[in-house]
Amino acid sequence: MPYLTAPADARRTAGGEQLGFGVPGYAHPLLAPAEWAELARPGAPLHWAVLNIANGPGSRPDPHCLEAAGRLHNARERALHGESPNDTVRASGGRLLGHLDLAHGERPFDELIADARSFIDWYRIGGFYLARCPADRDRLPAVRRLTGTLHALLAESDSADGGGRLVLGHRTHPYPGYAEAADQLVTFQGPWTDYRWSQVAEWTADYPPERFAHFVHGVPRTHLEEAMRVARWQGAGTIFFTDRNDRDSQNGQSDPFAALPSYWDEIVSRIGPGISE
Repeated sequence: MPYLTAPADARRTAGGEQLGFGVPGYAHPLLAPAEWAELARPGAPLHWAVLNIANGPGSRPDPHCLEAAGRLHNARERALHGESPNDTVRASGGRLLGHLDLAHGERPFDELIADARSFIDWYRIGGFYLARCPADRDRLPAVRRLTGTLHALLAESDSADGGGRLVLGHRTHPYPGYAEAADQLVTFQGPWTDYRWSQVAEWTADYPPERFAHFVHGVPRTHLEEAMRVARWQGAGTIFFTDRNDRDSQNGQSDPFAALPSYWDEIVSRIGPGISE
């Protein structure tokens, strides 16, 4: 059992409340067609998936990414506004998020906003994933300025219902003030060997599970149930677990999250069908 620093009443999802998937970013749709097809799979409890063409939106619209984005957008529309709202065997209504690389706070504000506008104009995304987001207190004002502007851009977009979604890709527990700067924080990203003994910051107990995401690679099939239990006890509502690791080569990618885990069908069945939001 991992060592937890939060009090018992902070273990908010220990009762079995539903988890959902966040996909940090699959390979290009040409290289990973099965992965992108699974995002619109009926019954897959997808919260969101990240679109990343060339560490951002690319220099022009990509027809293959446009097609993949369109399929996911249509799946969301069917899930949220379909004729059978009680039908659980359907797509979960997950959002497509545009990948913005903050480079730990080093990228200029204007560059990030230009990329954000391209994502909105070309792909009708429903939010943004802010990769390599800084975690220290000194950078918080700049991140708050950026997220405030992004929320305003999304609110003006006809594709981002509900004002869109912003996810901060810290990969660790940041200064607590970041929790008020976006909709969700990625507070763990790394190997299973670290995750199974990881600690959760006490301040996270003040927030519900939908505010936190965990991405773990190298999770053996035999430890899948344990990994899900850690996520629930640590109060993460969004997960992506894979048995791949950063030494694997899949679709020309060394990123363990760029491809489906070998036990994708099993983890989908364990979590069960659902609808986001």
